[in-house]
Amino acid sequence: MSTRLNNFLSNVEREAVIELRHAMHCGPELSNAESKTQQRIREMLERFGITGANVFHNTGLYVDIEGTATGPRRSIAVRGDIDALPIRETREDLPFRSRVDGVMHACGHDMHASIALGTALAFNRMRDNFGGKLRVFFQPAEEAEPLGGRTVQQEKLLEGFDRAVGFHVAPDIPAGTFGAREGAVTKSADGFKLTINGKMAHGAAPYKGVDAIVIASAFVNEVQKLISREMPGDDGAVVTVGVIRGGQAANVICPSVVMEGTIRTRSPERRALLAERVREIAEGAARMHRGQAELVIRTGEPPVINDTEMVKRFQRVVHDTAGREAFTDNKQRADGSDDFGFYSACVPSIYFWFGSRAPGNESPLHTPTFGASDDVLIPTTELAVRYILDLLKS
Repeated sequence: MSTRLNNFLSNVEREAVIELRHAMHCGPELSNAESKTQQRIREMLERFGITGANVFHNTGLYVDIEGTATGPRRSIAVRGDIDALPIRETREDLPFRSRVDGVMHACGHDMHASIALGTALAFNRMRDNFGGKLRVFFQPAEEAEPLGGRTVQQEKLLEGFDRAVGFHVAPDIPAGTFGAREGAVTKSADGFKLTINGKMAHGAAPYKGVDAIVIASAFVNEVQKLISREMPGDDGAVVTVGVIRGGQAANVICPSVVMEGTIRTRSPERRALLAERVREIAEGAARMHRGQAELVIRTGEPPVINDTEMVKRFQRVVHDTAGREAFTDNKQRADGSDDFGFYSACVPSIYFWFGSRAPGNESPLHTPTFGASDDVLIPTTELAVRYILDLLKS
């Protein structure tokens, strides 16, 4: 990492960033159960004189830091997510590996929260250097419903704010590099549950019944044509059937099948169309085979949309502070989803990536061997502080 990065963090603040990362990684907590993590973050904030943290979504916290300088009175929000995944860590080489069997920070949220902490500490100490307000979210439940990001939107926690900043570790780009692209960088994620009802009969006399398995098979085949024949190739739309439950015996015509899956797209405009077409295909397949279909769609997170001007500004800040070689726009848009999409649906936002790929740390996210060096934490925190300061001042 280039030495041109400004020293926005004091030595004791740097130590706190690493301390929180290690503590969270050792004691990971699943979505909507992050009570110990919440308390740990509160105590670390109070250690540095940041009191009055607000609770949201039961296990989340946010703090407001008001600048005292003259100048623009802008309000910027930054998010660090805090939940872990139900995965058993297999990295025996990490001294701070998970001590909770079957749970680990396989998506880097321990790093995200630590960067958010460092950002809060730096801005709290630099109150005299900026006007306006910074709100730092330590957000729970990014990985599983009920989603913490939805609460931010529903409770209007970004009302009156001008911008929001999010970030994510990226093991597919080298450590010391940063990436951002304008437009949609993740996909929406809506879940569905499809119940197909037919009529039971003897397996030797299918004409006396209505075979729910045949209807389910027709749906699986037809719904994929929705992607290949009705969606643009660059949309990245996906309909996944992940669960099928049905049938009681090999010689019985199945009367009922339950299917569950997800619908994803990068296009906010095509999101509703996809859901409606999935419904039409389900009902059509059932009607064609004399059955009935009941589809329930659970609306999830919207796509994360990066604001064009915020991306251009981020690129300039990376060039100025870390060097031109440190910025990449070749990072692929994510196939998955992130509930930071609720933030970008409220205010202009950026969701940037910080690279972590290095020898021994090549494993992808959501795997038992994922890991990232502490060495990427401080440079990323310094960059986030520099960028947010730029947003507040300009």
